[in-house]
Amino acid sequence: MTNDGWIDIATDDGPMGGFLALPPTGSGPGILLLQEIFGVNSHIRAVAKQYATDGFVVLAPDLFWRRSPRIELGYGSDERKIGFELLQTIGFPQLSRDVAAAAATLRARAEVTGKTAALGFCAGGTLTFLAAADGAVDLAVSYYGGGTQHFLDRAPEATAPLLFHFGGADSHIPAAAVAAIGEAFANRADVELRVHEGAQHGFNCWARDAYAMGPALAARGQTLSFLAKHRIFER
Repeated sequence: MTNDGWIDIATDDGPMGGFLALPPTGSGPGILLLQEIFGVNSHIRAVAKQYATDGFVVLAPDLFWRRSPRIELGYGSDERKIGFELLQTIGFPQLSRDVAAAAATLRARAEVTGKTAALGFCAGGTLTFLAAADGAVDLAVSYYGGGTQHFLDRAPEATAPLLFHFGGADSHIPAAAVAAIGEAFANRADVELRVHEGAQHGFNCWARDAYAMGPALAARGQTLSFLAKHRIFER
């Protein structure tokens, strides 16, 4: 039995692709893995397989399918420009609707036997927060979600437990933005904010110059502990 491959996700406008990775046991709690602006590229697929090995059913929806289905971008300036243009053209409202459709598809799969969490990076990190605000997931883990601070009016709606990861040396996300996110959830015991000292934007991605193994390992451990603490393995 193969443990990964592409599936169709039903939306109001037709099928959206998604990369599905299954755990060795064949079933487990769900993770909705939300891409950076670079698409469901080899790094995102590897992350999906990584979490599947930990026992999760992981689905990474192809969020740019409306403009460039299955696009895979690298990390150079020209490709970054393409990714930002796709993000801006599709827009967060439509992307959030597609995230909700993907979450519903993941929840409905017979292999998912526990809760469902969203886990996203950069733009996907912001979409992770919005998925929590939309009630699409039970838990949410956001890595360096640039732009999250612009949606903090929705913080009261994000009632699911949340974990935010930021790099202490991230030149793309101002320290004031991280502070604003912390303040918005200051009274929430089930919301955690981790700032990884010296880490840059994209520190989790081993395909980028910004990759930092220490912060990436620490963040991964904190993520798994967070999911376990909130009993993602139970319905």
